[in-house]
Amino acid sequence: MEPTHKPVISSTGLFTPDESISNAELVESFNAYVAKFNADNQADIEAGEVEPLQPSSVEFIEKASGIKSRHVIAKAPVLDIECMAPRWPERSNDEPSIMAEIGVKAARQALERAGREAKDVDAVLCAASNMQRPYPAMAIEIQQALGIEGFGFDMNVACSSATFGIQTAADYIRAGNAKSVLVVSPEITSGHLNWRDRDSHFIFGDVATAVLVEDASLAPADHWEILGTKLKTVFSNNIRNNFGFLNRAHPETADAPDKLFVQEGRKVFKEVVPMVAQMIADEAQRLSIEPQSLRRLWLHQANAGMNRLIAQRVLGHEASEDESPTVLDTYGNTSSAGSIIAFHLHSEDLVAGDTGIICSFGAGYSAGTVFVRKVRT
Repeated sequence: MEPTHKPVISSTGLFTPDESISNAELVESFNAYVAKFNADNQADIEAGEVEPLQPSSVEFIEKASGIKSRHVIAKAPVLDIECMAPRWPERSNDEPSIMAEIGVKAARQALERAGREAKDVDAVLCAASNMQRPYPAMAIEIQQALGIEGFGFDMNVACSSATFGIQTAADYIRAGNAKSVLVVSPEITSGHLNWRDRDSHFIFGDVATAVLVEDASLAPADHWEILGTKLKTVFSNNIRNNFGFLNRAHPETADAPDKLFVQEGRKVFKEVVPMVAQMIADEAQRLSIEPQSLRRLWLHQANAGMNRLIAQRVLGHEASEDESPTVLDTYGNTSSAGSIIAFHLHSEDLVAGDTGIICSFGAGYSAGTVFVRKVRT
């Protein structure tokens, strides 16, 4: 029996910060910090008590990641070697939080593109890797700012938050508990990055995306049928962030490096690539889709090498930029928003009947796939 309610993606929205940091700017700042650190600790370094820091380079960053620049909410403090972290004036409780503010901008664009008003939406899911606060939920603040009746809640599955949010929204549609759900992913990842770490200081950027998931009966003429979704988690310590409210109980460790993003990059590459490629292949088989027939892969934008290898394993050949578009080079890793940015910017040229996959993977490990088909009525 055909399901009564079919979930579709009606539209997407994207907010991109105005400020951007190039690799050259980032390296200049980082190397100035390295020089100062080594000079300040020269005696201990010469005594063998402190390891000297090594400088970075544009060539190293681009070879390691494929990233050339990244957008950020606050550029000047990130490049200031006395700070090297995003900073902006603290807002009062009566002002919108920065996370809600950028999420609302992406959500409004998604609503406008679908021809929707706030009254048409039943729920808001804020799906992101780092929440600005524990409560009230960011989703409820976004809901309030947009003037949406109904409900909202936050969810965090690190870099897979958006795809997990899409499946959650699709399940609400399938069950008849909602007809229109906004999945909003405001990712201010510059805040959890250790800008003083040579191996990771170049990885992340800031952005906000929104995905409007609706019942097919409401869908605009151009939309994306959700053919199937699949989620997977396998516990791993290879990507970790130990920051949390309990850190206040141990102030002496509050500034420890592991309270920010840390990873074992080589282990992540080795373990995640085959897991994700096999997951895509298995779900495609379940949906009776030939992987080679996928018109486009909108993959998580974490590392160019990972994406190349996953796409090759799925398609059976080296993927072209058209088959697996990249936004990593100009946006950096934007956690859960990466695959949504790729979908938002590189999907309108597809024609009715084309199939593709939105796929995320990251800390957890977590991975999510959303198979879609272009519909034009």
